Amino acid sequence: MSDPLSPVLPASDGLSATLRRTEIQRSSSSIPGREIVQVLTEIPVGVESGWHTHPGEEVGYIVAGTVDMMIDGQPSLTLHAGDGFLIPPRRPHNARDVGAETGRMLSTYIVEVGQPLATLVG
Repeated sequence: MSDPLSPVLPASDGLSATLRRTEIQRSSSSIPGREIVQVLTEIPVGVESGWHTHPGEEVGYIVAGTVDMMIDGQPSLTLHAGDGFLIPPRRPHNARDVGAETGRMLSTYIVEVGQPLATLVG
């Protein structure tokens, strides 16, 4: 499912070494200094993203598969296709595919302009 108009995010994104992340759209926001970025992330079976942060909110939806979402300071969530999630700005988190198929999630980020979309931590 590759769209030549939707680029795979660059390796400098921080997560591209383990996950396939395709940028769907990017636009300025009505919030000064912020932009909106929508990304489809594919997590292979048994793989995890690694602990990371984003410079703004992540509003996500599980499109396919089963994903354990670990968010610093919150109980782990087991998310299935059709479940949504919200991750606060700069909150360390980690996603791991625990299902029998590739996990796919659609995330919308409301982030600071000019910052890396994802930064690995610890």
